[in-house]
Amino acid sequence: MNVSRKKRISAKIQPPADKSISHRALIFNAIADGKAELKNLLDSEDVRSTAHCLSTLGIPIDWSQGKNVIITGKGLRGFQSNESQKSLDCNNSGTTMRLLSGILPSQSFPTTLEGDASLQKRPMGRIIEPLTLMNANITGTTSGTAPLQITPSNLHGITYDMPVASAQVKSAILLAGLYTNKPTTVVESEPTRNHTELMLQSMGAKINHDNNSIQIEPSSALGSVSLTIPGDISSAAPWLVLGACHPNAEIQIQKVGTNPTRTGLLDILLRMGAQLEIETITDSEIEPMSNLLIRTSQLIGTTIAGEEIPRAIDELPLIALLGCYAKGQTIVRDAQELRVKESNRIDAIISVLGAMGAKIEATEDGFVVEGGHTLNGTLLDGQMDHRIGILAAIAGALAENETEVINDAVSISYPTFWNTLEKVAKV
Repeated sequence: MNVSRKKRISAKIQPPADKSISHRALIFNAIADGKAELKNLLDSEDVRSTAHCLSTLGIPIDWSQGKNVIITGKGLRGFQSNESQKSLDCNNSGTTMRLLSGILPSQSFPTTLEGDASLQKRPMGRIIEPLTLMNANITGTTSGTAPLQITPSNLHGITYDMPVASAQVKSAILLAGLYTNKPTTVVESEPTRNHTELMLQSMGAKINHDNNSIQIEPSSALGSVSLTIPGDISSAAPWLVLGACHPNAEIQIQKVGTNPTRTGLLDILLRMGAQLEIETITDSEIEPMSNLLIRTSQLIGTTIAGEEIPRAIDELPLIALLGCYAKGQTIVRDAQELRVKESNRIDAIISVLGAMGAKIEATEDGFVVEGGHTLNGTLLDGQMDHRIGILAAIAGALAENETEVINDAVSISYPTFWNTLEKVAKV
């Protein structure tokens, strides 16, 4: 795809539904009792991977109403073996693989979780270890990667200190904790997104919080929950960055989920001096939602590190782009997790922005950007990583001259991204 900078941007955008919440709404309702209506469910490749796995496990999912989906849960142990398809293909979705890993050991049949070439390189030892401590029969390759072989197990509760801040790993352990003989406690090194805790609590699970510890009690049943999925703040992020960095822009972004565990980018933008307005429109029992307004801004560099990293982990590539248009240095530390995403995102960020003329250097756990250097359009490779593909496209919409983006993979999380960018760029 080709993209170039326009003289003026004035747009009103409704980003697609939150991917993290969409995955969880499907998976959690699949192990609940009864029907649930999921309004505004994200229809993307990753979420379709989750739905396909659940359908293979015997869960009825009705997609006939478009974004409003009906799912019928079969209870905590209601998954069924499919004799014609004993393996479940998670494709590119790490969330699908890791969350299902917490449920499948307590089902009555063995199965295998596999994925595409990218997913089979991602670290799964981080879920194999705690689940094995819970007595799960789960094994991967000798290097701790997929495919994962899972056979029936009787789980017991543990207390587990998380060595890496990961909402997916936390969620796998908490889901497994529903099936144990005593409570399970997860101790986080840094707070991560809490969509799992909020949704499970709304379904009747007993979860207790004590500072950085989350305890879940075994459960005999979950109640289904219908909900409207808010817009994904990670899909709002490209437009927030485009609006802040473009020389003549005003962008309204509507109905965005603003769970505090996900709003690191908003805090960072405000700290950098962005002209950002946040209007809370709902503060529901499950997830808060807001309208956002971003205007052309004079940005200053900042440092992002520590507990702020998990709250902005998916937005860090775009934060590197913010740094290109800020005065002074922008530094990201403690983000070594970027190296084990769909690509090595630290190297990918340096490759994309460096090719455009940015002054940016990689560190072991992040990067340093020196602002004030003009970006020039060129051929950019998204490396089949949706976050890098979106970074390349937004950088192209800000740079001098035309940019061509290949291997963007944006449909994994944002199927309508290119259409939205085209509409934004028409002004």
